[in-house]
Amino acid sequence: MTGQKKILVLGAYGFIGVEVCRRLRRDHDVRGLGRNPEQATRVLPGVPFRVADLNDLVTPADWVPVVQDIDVVVNCAGALQEGGATDLTKLHATAIAALAEACATMGLRLIQISAAGARKEAATEFMRSKAVGDHAILDHLPEAHILRPGLVLGHSSFGGTRLLRMLAAVPVVQPVALGDSPIQSVSMDDLTGAVSAAITDQLAPGIYDLVEADAQSLRDVLLATRAQLGFAAPRRVIQLPNWALSVTRRGADGLGRLGWRSPLRSTAIAVLADGVRGDPAPYRQAMGKDLQSLAQILQDFPMRREHRLDARMALFLPVAVALLSLFWLISGVVGLWQLNTAAEVLVLVGWPAALAKISVVFWSLVDLALAGLILWRPWAGRACLAMAGVALFYLLAATVTAPGLWADPLGPLAKILPVLLASVATYWTLEER
Repeated sequence: MTGQKKILVLGAYGFIGVEVCRRLRRDHDVRGLGRNPEQATRVLPGVPFRVADLNDLVTPADWVPVVQDIDVVVNCAGALQEGGATDLTKLHATAIAALAEACATMGLRLIQISAAGARKEAATEFMRSKAVGDHAILDHLPEAHILRPGLVLGHSSFGGTRLLRMLAAVPVVQPVALGDSPIQSVSMDDLTGAVSAAITDQLAPGIYDLVEADAQSLRDVLLATRAQLGFAAPRRVIQLPNWALSVTRRGADGLGRLGWRSPLRSTAIAVLADGVRGDPAPYRQAMGKDLQSLAQILQDFPMRREHRLDARMALFLPVAVALLSLFWLISGVVGLWQLNTAAEVLVLVGWPAALAKISVVFWSLVDLALAGLILWRPWAGRACLAMAGVALFYLLAATVTAPGLWADPLGPLAKILPVLLASVATYWTLEER
């Protein structure tokens, strides 16, 4: 199949999908599909976008109007772990089986981005559901391409790549867990190149593990990532005990129920524990060459200041959210606990005692609400803006009603300024990829 084709990329604004779109736009007419048109417009300006949720596309008839004028569908959609509205079976298997049947009926081609290690007997639901989707595609489209990448390394970061960079940003020491797990990586450029080769018939239909020839230990991958980012070599590599990993995993899963998609959740840990491995031979035989090794991948795209900043901000974010929540929690609790003392400050500047107490109670409850809201991921950004607004209000109101607080040796008003800055910085860090 040569010449310009009309291509629909599912999950177009995701970590892999956005790079596939950018690669294919050079030679083809590309459209994207996903749930969030605003995010798609931000990361893929100029790419036509169709709004749809794979959770709603569960029969071939649902897919027909979506792929009606398309030649090739590239599926880059996926999720690592269930949570919220995410149903892995529906997303990776049911919807994809329906898509494959629709493509077979309409004579369309389908390229599936799966995962190295996807098999029905795998340890995680992510891998099992991916395998079910892969087999469903081949049942309807024996000539389909199933591409199973290993650990994908690119300029942007998500999932395993983001976890590596976040851990690499830890100062002074290098914490390592599962250090001996075997990892086979693939560059984003090689992955998108394989998709392009499949579309132009340079790569024959089949199942291909997109992995480097030789596996590296997770410890070596992490240390190489740290060096690539330009961070100082660690003074010591600390092997984390299994109990610490278990506590971290459970904590990340708990936060997942609040909408946080941490790269430290149980599925990511289980995948790393099992190793990210594949067989490079089929791709080598089909294309006559190996994919880039880890050393070649890291050499080909040097990291810059923005990559180091992103890694540090990934490490900063959970700490910032926790500290902001704790700050506002303490502020609210102390206000209610020391109600009379807090109200006395207002009484001394002329407020009626009853009104002063009502004001302290009201704003203490606001503080407690903000402490809780920032922990709920869908509202975390708005909570940060509200924190900044409330902090600014406290600063201005106190300056007007009790300007003497600026001379207080404990500096209660001056301490609001770093809280204001931290709220804004955390809001920016919370921005979706």
